[in-house]
Order: sequence, then C-alpha cells, then structure tokens
Amino acid sequence: MAATAGGRRQAPPREDVLAAAMAMIAERGLEKLTMAALGREVGMSSGHLLYYFGSKDELLLRTLEWSEERLGTERGRLLTRPATARERLDAYVGLYVPDGHRDPHWTLWLEVWNRSQNAAADARERQSAIEGAWHRDLAALLAEGVSRGEFRAVDPDRFATRLRALLDGLAIQVAIGLRGADRAAVLGHVEEFLDEALHPRPPRPDA
Repeated sequence: MAATAGGRRQAPPREDVLAAAMAMIAERGLEKLTMAALGREVGMSSGHLLYYFGSKDELLLRTLEWSEERLGTERGRLLTRPATARERLDAYVGLYVPDGHRDPHWTLWLEVWNRSQNAAADARERQSAIEGAWHRDLAALLAEGVSRGEFRAVDPDRFATRLRALLDGLAIQVAIGLRGADRAAVLGHVEEFLDEALHPRPPRPDA
C-alpha cells in the first residue's frame, strides 16, 4: 500500500487487488485465497477489503469479471484476424478450453458458479453477461461461416448453445483433473465433432 505525502497509506487501485487475487489463485490455489492472505499481499487489512468488496463472493465475481475482460480482448483479436471461419473457430475453442488441471480462470469460474446457487439477482445477471459475450461471439462466427459456405446450414444460435454445452462439459473435466481428460484429448474430440457437424455435406446421389 503506497504512502501519501501526509504519511497516510493509500489503498491500491481495485484492478491491482483483482490482479493480485488472480495471481494468488494461479500460484497457490483458490483455497489459499482468504481475505487476510490477499490483504497481506496488497498491503491492506481484511477489513478494508471487505469495505471495498462487501463480501468474498463479490471479490470472486469481480475477479472473474476482470479475468473475463482480458479474455474478451484476446477473443476479439482472434476472431477478427484474417483467417477462415474454421481457423478462427478453432482459435475460439483453444481459448475456451482450460490449459490444464487447476487452470486459474476455470478454477475461479467453477467456484463462482457453485456459489451462485444462493447469489442475489444482480450477481446472477452479471454471470449471465459473461456467458452471453462468449455465446454472441460464437453465434456470429458460425453465421459468418454459414454465409460463406464454409459451414453447412446450421442455426447459429442453436448450434452455439449446443457447442458451448459440449465445451463446458469437457472443459470442467480438464479443470478438475479427471483422468484421461487432458487438454490435447479434449481439443481432438472437439475438432472431430466440428468436422462431422459443420463440414458441408455433399448432395445425395440419385436413387
């Protein structure tokens, strides 16, 4: 915590606190992220952290939103680069799937969603906004691929819903370290599924 000219200690910017929380999850695991431990990391008391965030649930959701903002920037870069729709779809999938067991972003995502069972309506809306951003980008990319003839004619919104359900299920297995569910295997399963589901089908020969 920085000192002011008058000698008083100034709280670090909230973004620094959120970055520190995410770093602690990556380095030590979510179970080590207590208000007291985070306070020591950023030079604040746990009481000051509670004043800023109100609860640990809010701190975790803010940290997830902070992490998602950065992922959103990277997703936007990947989806607007000059490449085929399929190449950009593969990049989307690569960004979506966890790096491995205890991936910090997915560890945090799982914890926030687990706590959401008792969350207030505002928190649920904010979580829905996170999911909505991923969905809209995916649906738009699918629609582009269909319009260009790269993908067969699927309903982009419905296909995006189903694809994200598949990704979530496989990604959770990677994040929790389920045996046999490593990142490479999951990416292979998804690639095979997309080849089968989106490749334009040749016309049926006349009977």
